[in-house]
Amino acid sequence: MSYKTPPEIARAGIATGVTKAALSWDKALVAGFLAGAYIAFAGLLAIVASAGMDPKLWGGVQTLVTGGVFALGLVLVVIAGSELLTGNMAMVPLAALNRRVSIGGMSFNLFFVLIGNLLGSLFVAYFLAKETGVVTAEAPLARLTAIATAKANTETDWQIFLRALGCNWLVCLAVWMALAADDIGGKVLAIFFPIMAFVAMGFDHVVANMFFLPAAIFAHVPGITWGHTLENSLFAFLGNFVGAGIFVATTYWYLYVRDAPEQAVHGAGAGDAPATAADGDGRFSRGVPAHGDGSAVSDR
Repeated sequence: MSYKTPPEIARAGIATGVTKAALSWDKALVAGFLAGAYIAFAGLLAIVASAGMDPKLWGGVQTLVTGGVFALGLVLVVIAGSELLTGNMAMVPLAALNRRVSIGGMSFNLFFVLIGNLLGSLFVAYFLAKETGVVTAEAPLARLTAIATAKANTETDWQIFLRALGCNWLVCLAVWMALAADDIGGKVLAIFFPIMAFVAMGFDHVVANMFFLPAAIFAHVPGITWGHTLENSLFAFLGNFVGAGIFVATTYWYLYVRDAPEQAVHGAGAGDAPATAADGDGRFSRGVPAHGDGSAVSDR
């Protein structure tokens, strides 16, 4: 079979969550750095590709183009392999709901992946966006200013939260459907449309905003401060977590895992990684193979 059914996706998602929670702190940090950089690359490409498109003339096509090229970020995360906070917000809680990962193990993973994502985003924002002059050219700077101003000054905290909820619902559906595909083409196609949709609708992705707002600060966009960045990040994080944890992890756990026979859930399905035994502290043993969603391989 060239794809997984929804129950099989749920089993693969649980095994993926176990793999992610088993990562050592240093590998979570490095893999998180890569994912932050990949999302920042996509953000930089989105700025450049949509720069100079007057919204009065192009209308929604500008944001459609922005979203279409931004899909590169999750494609790199999934195919090349790295750890993205927003995807982990669904996979690791799914494993936790199945009692395969402890709350401590989930928090451990999300914390170090968050730090890694932030470092990767800041690296690209400063060295590859600002220092290269890519975003300080006239047209890209105007586009960056419009994006950052909307996120920092126009949106209310409630709007950021709701936009972040919708964003990560779609992002995690992209990851979920990518798990269903057993070939690279299928994974890319599964990723493209949900990512294009959330960007085109102006939703908020906490890791993407770790690039857009700092890049605006580094480029001296007026009216954008680190206070705005922290405020946006807080409400985007909360919304992203609810979108992933409730509308993807919990709903699919309820539909396909909660009442399923234990053997069906814990048994390895086609393409799934073998289950691992929990260590005494509730963390899971190292050495679980990676999945096609871009999970980094754990160490022994």
